Amino acid sequence: MEKLSSSVNQTLKIGKRIAGNLSGGEIILLFGSLGTGKTILAKGIAQGLGINKNNVVSPTFVLLRIYQGKHLLQHFDFYRIKSPEDILALGYQEYLYSDAVTVIEWPERLKFLLPREFLKIKLFIKAKNQRYFKFMAKGPKYKKLLKKIYEDIRD
Repeated sequence: MEKLSSSVNQTLKIGKRIAGNLSGGEIILLFGSLGTGKTILAKGIAQGLGINKNNVVSPTFVLLRIYQGKHLLQHFDFYRIKSPEDILALGYQEYLYSDAVTVIEWPERLKFLLPREFLKIKLFIKAKNQRYFKFMAKGPKYKKLLKKIYEDIRD
């Protein structure tokens, strides 16, 4: 599934619609280079969970921020992680396999520690104000989720 966003507000709206289909326990991986809108999309997901988007900031320097909303939101940013072994020290598995919604920026740093099932969103800069999203699902739970999200954001 693919989606184009032409503004920050549209990216926030896409995030809110994604959140509207979450029931807790989901893992969402956000891939993309700097400036592609990963944190904006995370803010939209947070907003859709009833969390003030203005309270959501990139956890680049602390690695994890947790927010309470309709579901607990765990927002990871692994940009500064040098190796998967650094992530193991965090006890990340306890976070991933919980009832919280987990959003991970820079998940490629996990390498062999990637979960078996997840929703993957690749973000690209298409033009100055346009972002292109490519959604992929790994595992049956996430394939069903992606179908629901598609029906919700296809317009």
